[in-house]
Parts: sequence; structure tokens; C-alpha cells
Amino acid sequence: MREFYAARKRGDLDAVCRSFSPDARFQIASANEASPVAIKASGVGEFRPLLALLIKTFKLGDLMISAMTVDGSQATVHWQADVRSSITGATVPTELVDLVEIRDGYIVNFNEVFVRRANA
Repeated sequence: MREFYAARKRGDLDAVCRSFSPDARFQIASANEASPVAIKASGVGEFRPLLALLIKTFKLGDLMISAMTVDGSQATVHWQADVRSSITGATVPTELVDLVEIRDGYIVNFNEVFVRRANA
């Protein structure tokens, strides 16, 4: 899991995609009611273009994993980062929680929820 987050921070699309099984489910949702974001896709072929756009558009700074719990095939990762938009130039301190299911060393189900940090 730590390698996955290191690849995300680097913006390494190929390494991020190698973390997923070919038939993985992928979902990202914003907990912000004012500007909701939702992405849902099945299979690397479907979500790779979405990941490419996300990685190109949003750079992660000061990524810090606050807590990581692994229980069998389930992982929960609470992390934060300063997310910078390459379009607007704005940086938003963001809190994220990922719920991940792993099988045979690959992510098979990935759910991420994010919200702007309250103290920002």
C-alpha cells in the first residue's frame, strides 16, 4: 500500500495502474455537498484514462498517511495532502479516506472519499 501512495504522489500512472487487478472496481467521491465529485469505473481499461486525467490535473503535495489499518484482505487508509490544480493553480488542503480490498497482491476494490480539511 505504501508503494501505491508513493506512486500517486510521484504522479506515476503506470505504477498506480500496476497496483490494480485488471477487473478492479474504482470509485472516488467527494464528501463536500457544495461541489460534489463522483467517479465510478470497473476495470483498469475503463478507469486508467480517468486516473491519467486526475494525475495530470491534480498534483499531491505534503502527502501524509495519518493511519493505515490492514485486516486480512481489507485496508483502510486515512491520509491528507495539499491538492494543487494545474488548471486553476489553487491548492486545497484535503483529507482522504480509502477503503481498499486486496486479492493476490492487487487492489480489486478501491473506494476513496475526500473533503477539504476543516482547518484550511
